[in-house]
Amino acid sequence: MSKPAKSQWDFGELFPPEQARKVLSVWELTSDIKRLLEKQIGSVWVGGEITNLRAQSSGHVYFTLKDVAAQLSCVLFRGTAAAQRELLADGQKVLLQGEVTVYEARGQYQLIVRAVEVQGIGALQAAFDKLKAKLAAEGLFAPERKRSLPRFPQQIGLVTSPTGAAIRDVLHVIRRRNPALEIVLAPCRVQGDGAAREIAEAIRRLNEFNSGSSRGDVAQTSKPETGESRRTSAATAKLDLILITRGGGSLEDLWAFNEEPVARAIFESALPVVSAVGHEIDFTIADFVADVRAATPSAAAEIITEDVFASREFVADAMALMRLQVQRRLTNETEDFQSLAGRLARLHPRRRLNDSLQRLDDLQSGLMRSLKSATRSRTLVFESLAGRILRVKPLLALKTRREAVRQLERRLNLLGPEQVLARGYSITTDAATGQVLREAAKVSAGQALKTRLANGEIFSRAEK
Repeated sequence: MSKPAKSQWDFGELFPPEQARKVLSVWELTSDIKRLLEKQIGSVWVGGEITNLRAQSSGHVYFTLKDVAAQLSCVLFRGTAAAQRELLADGQKVLLQGEVTVYEARGQYQLIVRAVEVQGIGALQAAFDKLKAKLAAEGLFAPERKRSLPRFPQQIGLVTSPTGAAIRDVLHVIRRRNPALEIVLAPCRVQGDGAAREIAEAIRRLNEFNSGSSRGDVAQTSKPETGESRRTSAATAKLDLILITRGGGSLEDLWAFNEEPVARAIFESALPVVSAVGHEIDFTIADFVADVRAATPSAAAEIITEDVFASREFVADAMALMRLQVQRRLTNETEDFQSLAGRLARLHPRRRLNDSLQRLDDLQSGLMRSLKSATRSRTLVFESLAGRILRVKPLLALKTRREAVRQLERRLNLLGPEQVLARGYSITTDAATGQVLREAAKVSAGQALKTRLANGEIFSRAEK
């Protein structure tokens, strides 16, 4: 059989079927991987440590979850209502629930987070924050409900472990600062399971002890000064405040003071409560509810005894202070007495009479001045009228002028030397020059003198 005819363009199969290839685009391959991951793995729980946490302004949170061998990219979108999302931080150990998928733009697989659970210390911190927010909303931390402590407490209730370091620190400070202060101990555990219940019960027991509603011996009373202890009956008890304390420790060790029963017991206490739990950097729920928070047990004891301790110096200086106060009082009373005496002198009848007499004299003097002024005024008027009359009658005016001249003549004669000589005086002059001599020092021995008398003259010569 002959072969079929072929054209010059018939070259047969350039690529035989057994040699054909399927080429995928990057997007197609990534999409296939994404579908495979989402179908085969889907939603999972995975645990690890957060690193490279980055919160975008959009509200989305990106971070990496790692362990000792690998790491996983994670994203928590803004719209996802995941509890405890605000607790995410670098170094935080968490359990995450979400879907494994691929971020196609980078070809990177990642976990889209749907739920967050904080592990270890983070879980305790989350519980702390949750309870703190709840109690704050109910008003347990409100500043206006805080009560002030008594200035001079005589008996206090102490809630702590009888074997811990805190009670030793408290007793040491009180023994040094106010050994007369009595302490009613309500022993309890301050760490471990059931400790919160015991602490709350001890607070309630001390309140019942103070109100007298409990029966029998309910607490042990001691004096730090002597170390003497005795069982005390509620019928004679009267507490001023309650001190809750324990020494430092980890968050787990202090956790009993972060539980709600303790917070409720402090809030319901009829007595003021001082909380001194842990060290200065430690804060517990009990600290926020208590009326006063102290940094340490020793600091709490110092706060409670502050006024008594400060009063020691006051009492020591009381004598000098009383003496100073008495002196000041005497000085003030003396000044008041002198002031009253002055007022009495000013109000005395004789003083008022003298003032009236002086005023009468002033009125009399004023009247005389007015009378003289009126007389002068009338004289001037009279003289003016007389002048006008004289101008109308010349003879009368001439007579008046003559009389005035005679008056002047008489006054002139009275002032003349003849009148002086007539009264027994004499005038001595230099015989040669006629100069009147007024000083003996100007006369020299042998000088010729002339003395004029009322009748005649005497010539003489000075001997010395």
